[in-house]
Formats: sequence, structure tokens, C-alpha cells
Amino acid sequence: MEIIFLGTNGWYDTKLGNAVCVLLKTEKYDIVMDAGNGIYKLDQYVDGSKPVYLFLSHFHLDHIVGLHILTKFNFKKGMTICAGKGANKTLNSILRRPFTIPLKKLRTKTGVLELPAQAARIPFDVKCLPLVHADPVLGYRFNIDGKIVTYCTDTGYCPNSLKLAAGADLLISECAHRPGEENPGWPHMNPESAAALAKEAGVKKLILVHFGADRYPAMKDRENAQKIARKTFRNTRAAVDGLRMVI
Repeated sequence: MEIIFLGTNGWYDTKLGNAVCVLLKTEKYDIVMDAGNGIYKLDQYVDGSKPVYLFLSHFHLDHIVGLHILTKFNFKKGMTICAGKGANKTLNSILRRPFTIPLKKLRTKTGVLELPAQAARIPFDVKCLPLVHADPVLGYRFNIDGKIVTYCTDTGYCPNSLKLAAGADLLISECAHRPGEENPGWPHMNPESAAALAKEAGVKKLILVHFGADRYPAMKDRENAQKIARKTFRNTRAAVDGLRMVI
């Protein structure tokens, strides 16, 4: 199993990277987490020989802005977009003229599943739970190819993030806030809280992602977040665009 970080920023693109998008390459499926602008790189790693599943955490623009790039792709085995309640209505209100090409007219045959109601139609083991944010957001736990990968972004610490991360081989956690920063009205993680979650959940490895573009303008800021997180959870790495890893 290979994980490729196509976009690692939150909010907007900078010289450090694109808005968030993570690719999980498995034996039978290509699984994409969120559709920030980093998704434009997807066809560098996905040839369409396997079904593509795109999981959206929520509908804030930095997580869906790359959906207009779907017109670029022609994946022969199709793409399924999985997102929370109301996804069909929300996506079809955005992915239409005069904004972009409608879903039904993409070159890649694309369907939509609303979670958790239609989770049984996904052909692999994935669990989703609501997290804590200003608007509804889902975290995901993928149990596939003998590995567990958890993806939690745009959330503060909450019991559901702990449930999703418990015993995972890899926790991909957001780190939008700077060290020591908190904002109850706009819940996000900082390096300390992400590391504390990883330690409490007993995960094997923590990857920090979704760095607030305004709060992490330079690589040294990400390096500092990594340094601080490692004080609590040693096996931590701050992601950068293009990072590839095998678990």
C-alpha cells in the first residue's frame, strides 16, 4: 500500500503546496481523500485500471475546489464520490453550468454515495464518523490490504477521532493551527493535540497535513510543528506535497 500526498495545504495554495488531497493506492482500488487543487496531479499516479473512490471530508471550498479538475480525467473503471448527507444535492448544485461540467457529462463515469446511509455499497471496509468543526465533517478509517489508515481533517480533538484512529497503522491528521493555538469557534488541531491523539489512540505513525496556509508560510514552520509533535509522539512526520510512503 502506498500513500501519496498530492496537496498538503489548508485554505489556499502557496509555494509550499496545493490545497489538501491524499492518494491511497491499494491492490484493487485507488482511494482519494479530499479534492483540493492537489487533485490535478492524480493522473500522474492513477491510470484508471482500478476503480477510483474519492472521499470528501466536507464541503468547504479548499476541500472541493479541485472538483472542477475532474474534467481532465478519463478513468476507464470509473469514479465514485463518497461524502456526507446531502452530497448529491450539494455536488450537483456546484458541478453544473455555468460553473463547470456536470457530473453526468464527465469523461469518467462518476457516481455519488451519501454516507453513512450508502456505505454498504462501498466494496471495501471503511468507517466514517462525524468530527467537530464549524460545519459538518466526516473522518474516515480504511481497513484494507491488511492495514488501517485513518484520515481526520478539519476537526478539533473529539471522541470520534479517537475511535477512528484506535490502533491504526497510519493516522493522517490535520494541523491547521500553530503550536499552542486554539479556537473553539473554529475547531482545528495543532501539533500538540495531533500528537496527543496519536499517542492516546496507539497508532504506529502520524503524518501531519492540512497546514493552514496563513499560519505555515515557510517550510521551517512545518519543521517546527514536526519537532513539537515529536516531543509527545516520536513517529511523526510533517507532510509536503509529493511525499510518498509505503506501509
